[in-house]
Amino acid sequence: MSTSRYWEILKASTKLGLTSFGGPAAHIGYFRDEYVKRKKWLDDKMYADLVALCQFLPGPASSQVGIAIGLMRGGLFGGLLSWIGFTLPSVLLLMAFAYLMSNATFDIGWLKGLKIVAVAVVAHALLGMGKTLTPDRQRITIAVLAAVATLLIPTAFGQIMIIVLAGVLGFYLYRKEKTDAVKDLTLSFGKRIGMAAWVVFFGLLIALPLLRPLWNHSLAAIFDIFYRVGSIVFGGGHVVLPMLEREIVPGGWMDAETFIAGYGAAQAVPGPLFTLSGYLGQYMDGPVGALVAVTAMFLPSFLLVIGALPFWSAVRSKPGIQAALKGVNAAVVGILLAALYNPVFTSSIHKPVDFAIALIAFALLVHYKLSPWIVVIVTTILGAGAFSLFG
Repeated sequence: MSTSRYWEILKASTKLGLTSFGGPAAHIGYFRDEYVKRKKWLDDKMYADLVALCQFLPGPASSQVGIAIGLMRGGLFGGLLSWIGFTLPSVLLLMAFAYLMSNATFDIGWLKGLKIVAVAVVAHALLGMGKTLTPDRQRITIAVLAAVATLLIPTAFGQIMIIVLAGVLGFYLYRKEKTDAVKDLTLSFGKRIGMAAWVVFFGLLIALPLLRPLWNHSLAAIFDIFYRVGSIVFGGGHVVLPMLEREIVPGGWMDAETFIAGYGAAQAVPGPLFTLSGYLGQYMDGPVGALVAVTAMFLPSFLLVIGALPFWSAVRSKPGIQAALKGVNAAVVGILLAALYNPVFTSSIHKPVDFAIALIAFALLVHYKLSPWIVVIVTTILGAGAFSLFG
């Protein structure tokens, strides 16, 4: 693998890590704009397949999509670089927040703009994915039903069941249709490494709680806590909050107020919400604690994606799987549509001026074709101005 390709992966993922505000739903939109529309490293169908796969896996879905694209583009090292670029900016910011928290405030005007831009990003992603993945009445119906179900059953288990049922419905509706040509997932590793990743994943999950009492050290405890949470959390970053709180606050690592302050800070930075682990680790045991916490939090995601991709590449080419994936991909559009309303719209748009700024951001993305990072800057300035004028 050439050095230039590694540099290309790191540069693209770092740009996303510096500009991807708004949570997982917005990240999916940013990723699509960068990797599908601009870089053309994969098409909409393959991208939706990856999104669907990562929805099934525990851990941060948007980070796993980025890791998967890095693995496809540059092998194991490419996956690592993709994760570093997307994650490191917010980790460093949250470590700084942990260090300076007593003098920092996060509820300020520019944060309003960062929240509003996510509305435009998700809406833009919906337009593009909807044209490709819901081209007929049946798939539009699946997408709408998935959106309705997601809004009415807003749980991680409910989302998994929606995807499963959409796959069943897609198989029933499209099983007799001629199958589409499938592009192979280009991987530099095979099923043997995939199986090894599954062994390491489950081995650590079982062994860490057993070994922790034998090594009475804070770093061992931190690794155990964050690895277990990263291995079993479904539903994204917001679900990780109560799981970590139950591990950390009663254990005396910090008080509840300090913990919640870190969660608030995590909303103000780009990148995945799982980088809250950088803030918590910094508080628990300094920079080394932050390094251990972040590594342990994301390691399960690496192992799961590496374990799943070689088998996914073979499975997705089967005609029956292709039929099911038509339903699954439509459901992904529906789930993203539900996310556009809650939490993206409901947490960002509270006044007419907020919606006006969102419309401007949407127009800049769709009609003026500006890069997302430029739209982030413009929307942030507008949000800060609206906050100073209207509160």
